[in-house]
Amino acid sequence: MFDFKGYGGLLIEGAAITLALIPPSLALGLVLGLAGALAKSSRSRVLRGIGQTYTTVIRGIPELLVVLFVFFALPVIVNNALTAAGAQTQVSVSPFVAGVVALGLAYGAYATEVFRGALAALPKGQIEAARALGMSPRLTFRRIVLPQVWRLALPGLGNLLLVMMKDTSLVSVVALDELMRKAHVAAGATREPFTFFFAAAIIYLFFTLIAEIGIARMERWAARGTGRRAAAAPATGARA
Repeated sequence: MFDFKGYGGLLIEGAAITLALIPPSLALGLVLGLAGALAKSSRSRVLRGIGQTYTTVIRGIPELLVVLFVFFALPVIVNNALTAAGAQTQVSVSPFVAGVVALGLAYGAYATEVFRGALAALPKGQIEAARALGMSPRLTFRRIVLPQVWRLALPGLGNLLLVMMKDTSLVSVVALDELMRKAHVAAGATREPFTFFFAAAIIYLFFTLIAEIGIARMERWAARGTGRRAAAAPATGARA
C-alpha cells in the first residue's frame, strides 16, 4: 500500500477539479466542432475560410500554447479593445475558465474534421428526398442529418474525448489545482514523486476506463435499429 503521508486528500481534490473541467470543455468543443464542420461544408467561401482558419491554427499549435494564449494574451487583447472603444470595464480570465476555453477550442478543431467526415458520408439522396417532401432545411438538418451524423461521428468523438481527458493536465501551467498540479505539490512536499505521480496515473487510467465504457454504451444506443454497430466516420483530424 502507498503511504500518502496525509496528502491523499490533495489528489482527491485535484481529481474532482479535473472531472469538473471535462463536461463544459466537451460541450464547447462539440458546439465548435459542429459549427466548424458546417462552415467548412458551406457553399459560402467566407464561412469555409473561417472554418479552415480555425482548424488550421488550433491544430497547428500545441495545446499548451492554446492554454497560455487564452489565459495570458486573450484578456490583454479584449481589454485593449475595450479601452479603444472607451469602455471602463476590464476583463480577467480565471484558470478554470481558461482551461475550459482552451480545451474546448482544441477539441472543437479536431471534432470539426470528425463531423465533416460524417457529413460527407451521408447519402445525398436522403436530403434530396426530405426536400422533396417539403421539409425545411432546418427540419431536414434536425430530423435527417443530425441523428445520422451523431451516430457516424460518435466513435471519433469518443477517441478525442479520451485525448482531452489527458490534456486537462496542461491546465496546471496556469496554476489551476487539477490532478497533476496537486500531485506535483504533494510530491515536492514529501519528496516521493513516484508515489504521487503513479497514483495520478492510476486515477487517469480509471477515468479513461469509465469513459470507454460510457462511449461503448452510447455507440450501441446510437446504432440501435441499424442492424450493426456504429462505424467511425472518416476523420482526418482525429488523434491516436
